[in-house]
Parts: sequence; C-alpha cells; structure tokens
Amino acid sequence: MRTATVAESRLADLRLLEVSLPGRAPEPCGVILFDGATGRIGIRMRRDWDALTGNGDDLDVFEALEEDLRAKAGELGAAALMAQLEDTLSNTIRMSQPERVLLGPFNATLNRMYERHVPATVRRYDTHLPVWSVRAAAGGFGGRMTAELEDWIEVPAGVRITTGMFAAHVLGRSMEPRIASGSLCLFREFGGGSRQGKLVLVEDLSEPEGGERYTVKRYRSAKRASEDGEWEHAEIWMEPLNPEFDRWQLTEDKPARVVAEFVAVLD
Repeated sequence: MRTATVAESRLADLRLLEVSLPGRAPEPCGVILFDGATGRIGIRMRRDWDALTGNGDDLDVFEALEEDLRAKAGELGAAALMAQLEDTLSNTIRMSQPERVLLGPFNATLNRMYERHVPATVRRYDTHLPVWSVRAAAGGFGGRMTAELEDWIEVPAGVRITTGMFAAHVLGRSMEPRIASGSLCLFREFGGGSRQGKLVLVEDLSEPEGGERYTVKRYRSAKRASEDGEWEHAEIWMEPLNPEFDRWQLTEDKPARVVAEFVAVLD
C-alpha cells in the first residue's frame, strides 16, 4: 500500500461565503481556502454578480470583491486577513465557520471546493467554456474516442476567453512536469501562424473515421528551400517534455493535424 505524503494528508480551513440581500434568500457567492501550515490563501468568487444583485449601485463593489480580498491578503498576510474578516464582514457578505478539508494541490483543491459549493450562471464563452470528452493522451495516442461535449466549466477570473477556446483532460506522463496526467487543460483552436516550439493538441489522421486519436506534444520542424525557392518542411517532430519518452516524426504513413494550441492548465 502506498504511504500518503505529508502534502497529501495535510488539512486546510475552508470558509464558505454567501451574499444576503433584502428580500432574497442568502446565496453562496464564494470560497476561501486557508493553509495555516504555509500561510497560503486562495479566494474564488462568483462572476455573475449582476444575476445575484441586479445592476444596482453596488454592482461594481461586488465585482471587485475578489481582487480586493487578494490585495489585502498580500498587504496583511493570510492569517491577518482571516482575522479581519471575522471582525468586519457585514450582514450582506457572510462567512461560515471553518471546515477542515483534505488539501491536495492547492489550486485544484480551491477550484474543486468552489465547484462543489457555489452554483453560478452558465454564460457560454463569457465566463464558461465547453469541456470536451476528447482525452488528449499525452503519453501517446490513446484509445478510440470521439469528441462529445461533457460539460461547461467556469474559468477563473483573469483568464481571457477568446473564440475557439475549449477545455479537455490530458492523460499520460509525457508532458510532465508542465502537464500532470489527468489535468484539465485549456486549449485554443489553432488559427494559423508559426507552430514552432508550441505545445499543441494533435489529431492522428491515419485513424479511420470514428477512431480519432489525440495527443499533446511540442511541435518542432526543420525547413529547407524547395526547387522554386520556397521554404518547405523537411521534418516535423512531436516532442515530449518528459525525457523518459521518445519523440516521433510525422510521415506520409502517419499524417496528423494540429487541432489546437495549449494555453494553460486549469486545475
């Protein structure tokens, strides 16, 4: 049996935030995760404040609340901020008593707690992006799979959503440490331009229809001058980041299509 590490078994304090407005029942509006052992704090609030509060005079105040709390944590320190919130939160924004939760990777734990406790209005391509059932097998082409919509996920504030973005899970170890196996990752549909050195989601076109396979790799190419003086690809390689894995070359027998460019790990 594998022994749990200290990081896996450490507990952190979870606080739930709710907004209480006149004439409306209290509604969850955010979470705060505080790791007393390291002094780290994570704050995530709803982004659909207009749905909760209407377009009243206080809308700007609510929308700025998450950033304000982060700024105060930076100025005062996480422990001091928590103590201040205990004393100063109004009847409009309420904070629960601490709940001890098992702490895994910090941001992943924060996002998981937010998704578990805080409902939010799904605003497609505004605050939410589609999660596709494409399992990008980072350790090599995975099993047969088709791209079907799984869900819509709310992306954290600060992520600039553009046309053609989507999320998908990446399986396999070949892109570690940048992308851990099982990570939910953000991609942007590839719209042209240089691919050199970029991490890309690739579709294996040698598979028959209905048997698409996908992988994430770093794109590398070497060019040469053709007889008419134009530049053309001499070789195209798909490279892993993990040195335990081998790179592979695109050939006529194994053609591929760059589907999207990797943007970030979401969790």
